[in-house]
This record gives sequence, structure tokens and C-alpha cells, in this order.
Amino acid sequence: MFDTLSDRLASTFKNLRGKGRLSEADIDATAREIRIALLEADVALPVVRAFIKQVKERATGSEVSQALNPAQQVIKIVNEELVGILGGETRRLRFAKNPPTVIMLAGLQGAGKTTLAGKLGRWLKGQGHAPLLVACDLQRPNAVNQLHVVSERAEVAFYGPQPGNGVGDPVQVAKDSIEYARTKQHDVVIVDTAGRLGIDQELMQQAADIRDAVSPDEILFIVDAMIGQDAVNTAEAFRDGVGFDGVVLSKLDGDARGGAALSIAHVTGKQIMFASNGEKLDDFDAFHPDRMASRILGMGDMLSLIEKAEQTFSQAEAEKMAAKLAKGPKEFTLDDFLAQMEQVRKMGSISKLLGMLPGMGQMKDQIDNLDEREVDRTAAIIKSMTPAERHEPTLINGSRRARIAKGSGVDVSQVKSLVERFFDARKMMSKMAQGGGMPGMPGMPGMGGGARKKKQVKQAKGKRKSGNPMKRKAEEQAAAARREAAQSGNPLGLPQGGQDPQNFELPDEFKKFMG
Repeated sequence: MFDTLSDRLASTFKNLRGKGRLSEADIDATAREIRIALLEADVALPVVRAFIKQVKERATGSEVSQALNPAQQVIKIVNEELVGILGGETRRLRFAKNPPTVIMLAGLQGAGKTTLAGKLGRWLKGQGHAPLLVACDLQRPNAVNQLHVVSERAEVAFYGPQPGNGVGDPVQVAKDSIEYARTKQHDVVIVDTAGRLGIDQELMQQAADIRDAVSPDEILFIVDAMIGQDAVNTAEAFRDGVGFDGVVLSKLDGDARGGAALSIAHVTGKQIMFASNGEKLDDFDAFHPDRMASRILGMGDMLSLIEKAEQTFSQAEAEKMAAKLAKGPKEFTLDDFLAQMEQVRKMGSISKLLGMLPGMGQMKDQIDNLDEREVDRTAAIIKSMTPAERHEPTLINGSRRARIAKGSGVDVSQVKSLVERFFDARKMMSKMAQGGGMPGMPGMPGMGGGARKKKQVKQAKGKRKSGNPMKRKAEEQAAAARREAAQSGNPLGLPQGGQDPQNFELPDEFKKFMG
């Protein structure tokens, strides 16, 4: 969503690099480019003005003028100001002292409240809670059934005593759900309320009645990150009419400009707490302003990547794999390769994971065109092998490759390529496990190039002998003459008694060698 903004900011900062000192004109030009980038990204005008004012004030002060690298210092200032616009510190959920904690979801119809209720429920379950989804949207056709389906997919409990489709009292359902949660020992209640196509009095009144009936610990306003400036207007209307404690951004994976999302926290004074960035129930996480700012500026999000890895990978399995690799490269088999690949797949979309790495903003096209099904094809190839072939891939000859290709529905060349990649990966992982660093990077200890350098040094100690017999014989005779000269004190190798250098003749073999 923020790709366009990231590209504009990157090109702006590129113009600053290499400047030993920034003049006032440089700062004005940079501020102008940043202003245009933010406005093009649909950031609210008051937010842009406040942002640019802060950046210019800090950039013209001693903070930059005394910096060793002014360009990097300006990037640091922009990063910090972006964090401020996005809400500053990460806002956590407030839980009730006496369960259940009641979380009320509010927002317009189509913002994704029902799906987000399932995502939030699944996320809370992963945090060790026992959430209950409550269907209080009794107006929209089939809304109750949709929430029931979502709850089953998320594997969380559901409460929906009324059929909906215009039948039932949502306020009463919300009241009854609290007692039901206490009886069934659910410590979190997530109330899904009705929405409208636009702000109206009926919507506000119903939301206010539910709020008064259940006294929620958190009211979360769900906003579609793709609707532009109207997101800010809607957020202000809900804040004034019903009130809310935090914002949840849905559809953050869309291709809209997304600047409105940057504006909400600053305009409403309420922080963004969660972000939904995909269609799957796992595409949901807490919103970290500093990490989002880092992503926008193309610096990646390593902390989120590490957290995903910690949630997915078992510490015991990681230690077991490290011990196996330390024993030798042959201990690492295709079964291990498949297990590692499936663990990475559990972390989510490969392209999204790559997007969290620093510097990957320059490879957006390649990442966007990445075929996620390649992992499935690789798994199919490995599963088409026999246990013996997985344990010892050197057994895979031409006929075996043909059989594996037929069994997995791929070309023989793909099977061959996979085996070759496996051997390269095994060699690299074994070297890393033994503390040798990553191969293939010359000039660093254990990173390739070392063996070649040693070989060159070894060859330099003694001259190589020619493979041409005549040339080799001439070299030997010349070497013998030099040794004689050294012994006689004659540096030119001339016979004793002194010979005129003009009459000196080379040996016949050496004449042939010289042409």
C-alpha cells in the first residue's frame, strides 16, 4: 500500500547522499519533495503541514548542521516524525481486572468488521486467551451466519442466539453474552456490531446503546485503509458520536495510496492498535508505529520477522538441526530440507517475509512476481522420492529423475535443479553451523575466496614448469647457467675469462623457444 510513498521518499533521500553539508536550499528542496510525496499518498493536509514544519525545524537546527552525515540525519528525523504521526509508542489492549474483557468493534459496513472479529479472536487465542465472538449485527443479511463460519475457521467460540436478517435485539444479545461468557469461562468477549454505508443517526444510536449496555473495556474503530480521506472523516464522526479507544486498519495489503491510514492517529488522537494485511485469518498483528515507519522508508522490519520466526520455529528442533549440521554436511538430508521449508511456509507469504528484509524495496517487482506455488512444487518433488533417495540424493540418476518428475508433475530439469540447490544449501548450512560464515562473499573470513587465495599464494612460492619439453629444457639450462654464475660471481652467466656481451649467443634450444 505504501510502495508509491516509499519510492518517492527513497528518490528524495538519494539526492542528499554525498553532500558533506546541507544548505538551506537543500533542506527546502527536500521538504518540498516530501510534502509532494505525502500529498500524493493521500495524507491529510493538516497532517502534512505539521509533519513538514517539524522536519524543517529539526533539519535546520544544530541536530543536522553538526552531524557527520547530514543525509542520514535527515532520514533519521523523517523516520522519527513518521513514528510520531503513526501514534508514537505501540498501544496494547487493556484487559479487565475481573474477566471477561469486553471488546466492541465499530465501523462502516464493508470495512471488514466480521472477518476482523475472527482474526482478533484467533490472535487472542494465540496469546493464551479464550475469546467469544458475539453476533450483534442483526441487520445485514446473513451477517450472523458469516460470523459463525468465521469463528469455526478461527477455532474460537461463537454466541449468536438471534437469527439476524432484521430480526432480534442487538442490545439484548450483547447483554446476555456477558453472562454467557462468565458461565462458559471465556475471558474475552468480542462484540461485532452493525455498520451502515455511511454515517447516520440510527447507526450511532445503536452503537451507543450497545456501548452503554456492556460497558466495553475497549472500543475499536475498524477503518478500511483503502477508502482515502473519507476514512478520516468517518473516524472523527465515530469519535464524536460514540467514542472509541483505538483504531484497527483493515485491507492494508491493498494497492490504494493508503495515506489516510497515516492521518487517523494524528487527527483523532487515538492510536492504531492492529493492522490486517491479507485475506487469511493469520494476516493480522499488533500495529507498531516504529516498524511501520521503518517499512515506509525501505529499512525493513526485522523485529516482526524475528517474532514470526520465534512463533513458528521450535527451539528444540532448531538445536537438533544445528547439532546435526555440526556433525557434517551429509547428516542434512532432503527430509530435513523439506521440514525447514515447511516451517518457513508456516510463517506466511514468502513475498511478505522478503518485504520485511532491509533493502528489499529495490526489488519490489521481483518480489511481487514471486511464484508462491514454487514451494509446493519443491515439496511435491521431494515427496515423490524414496526414503533412500531423500537420505542420499547422490543415488538420483537419470532414470530416477525421470520417475520423480513424472510422480510430481514437473520437468526432469526441475528435479535436477532442486538436487543441485540442495547440495549448495547443505554446504552453506554446514559451513555456517561450524562457524565458518556464509560462503560466496570474498574478503571476509570463511566467506569464500579464501581457498582460491591460498592456492594462488602456494603457486607463487615456486614457478610452474612448462608442459612443452623444449621450453622446459631451455628453462632448466638457463637456471643451471644462473646457478654457475652465482657460484663464480658472474651475474650474467658468462664464461670465466670474460666474453664480450655482443658476441654472446643463446643455446640452440632457447633460440627455438624465442622464435
